[in-house]
Amino acid sequence: MTPPGDGLAALQQVLDLGQIMQAIERTALWVSPDTFRLLPVWYPEHARRAYVYKGDWSEPLRTRSRGTGHDERTPEGNVYANRALTAALGLTARQRPNWSCCHIWSADARWAGAGNAVAQDRRYFTCLANMVLLPTPLKAFTDAMPEVRGMLRAGARRLYGWVCEHPDTAAEADRLDEWEAAVAYPRSWARGDFPGVRDLTPDIRAAADRRLDALRRDLAQAGPYYPREEVRSALAYWRLNLETSERRAR
Repeated sequence: MTPPGDGLAALQQVLDLGQIMQAIERTALWVSPDTFRLLPVWYPEHARRAYVYKGDWSEPLRTRSRGTGHDERTPEGNVYANRALTAALGLTARQRPNWSCCHIWSADARWAGAGNAVAQDRRYFTCLANMVLLPTPLKAFTDAMPEVRGMLRAGARRLYGWVCEHPDTAAEADRLDEWEAAVAYPRSWARGDFPGVRDLTPDIRAAADRRLDALRRDLAQAGPYYPREEVRSALAYWRLNLETSERRAR
């Protein structure tokens, strides 16, 4: 029996890159630039693979491993990125079945081995300009196709005026003009028109204010495991001053 070969090559025989990008262009949901400027990072206390703690940060959260049967400390998956994006889009979890939160920036050179160093950085894990909501089947393209990720990054730069500054992404940051000039790059994005942008509403603004209040409270009162210095560092990077309530995206 003949081996099937590379699955992406097989797919692209029936569905080309332009068609894939057209599906993403027509369905992607983006946070408004106004919402991004209002509060660029929502949960700087969390990052991919960082350990999760009980509500007041006083005790590690543990779960029973199916493999060993032992209780193990629980790492963060994508829970708080999903919460941030959902709230900033003005949605609830029940209102978005079969949609997936997609991180736009990752360390491509070590994609298969070391995991996503950018999502492990508190500055970027819940950064609104680093996420887009896609129909779940389309997320597979962002996971498997560097061309799709490259064009999403170029789109995020156009929409938010932002490029990831993580050192592992420097080479990809230098390619954004190339991706924006690609034949498959969506024409609407090239015009600065993103069909799926959700406007900043009073409810979204109120959610951002609640998040800021929670950050202030946790910095002052949360338990001993709360990562205060890391949170302050992430807030400083985004030029967020909780004392004066000044909010200005980089």
